[in-house]
Amino acid sequence: MKVTTLYRKYFQKSKVFLYPLLDIKRGTSIIPSETYLAWNDTVNPEDAKFVCLYPIRTDPEYLHFEKNVLLKHTRLHDFIKVDSENLIVIFDFSDIKEDWLHFINGKYSQLSEKIKRKILNFFDRNSGNYMYVEGYLYPNIHFEDYAKILNVDIEFLISVGELCDKPDLEKEKLLITVANLHSTKILD
Repeated sequence: MKVTTLYRKYFQKSKVFLYPLLDIKRGTSIIPSETYLAWNDTVNPEDAKFVCLYPIRTDPEYLHFEKNVLLKHTRLHDFIKVDSENLIVIFDFSDIKEDWLHFINGKYSQLSEKIKRKILNFFDRNSGNYMYVEGYLYPNIHFEDYAKILNVDIEFLISVGELCDKPDLEKEKLLITVANLHSTKILD
């Protein structure tokens, strides 16, 4: 599949590049309302913590997911009920610090092959998302397509090296205050 248009709107890089690394199967109705690299002054991007904001539900599917997926996740660092509607779940990625630093610096093509495969395998091969993500992880495959779309010399794109901007750390920061911070589970 060829890239024929640019994806021009900002998208949460953490949701596209990090959420797939949690190995939470696609297709469930339970997904974070948004994902982040930071949370107020509690978590900073350099901490290698992935912040997910989940809407709290009371149905059996959600309760099963919370108990058997979120609370048992090997990367779980913290589980914080914000209020009756929201839950912050923080996952620890410090074991892949080098890949994490490549990610926050927008060097997606420099992620390890294992991480790239895991990200790509999350997306349906026949979807437009797959094509874009593949281009971000393996830009050499799509330099020619992007050069045509942008009407620039391919050598210019090769010199830049990446086809996707780095995460906007302001947009990737959760700004939510918890009145009585109560962590349900902290692992450290």
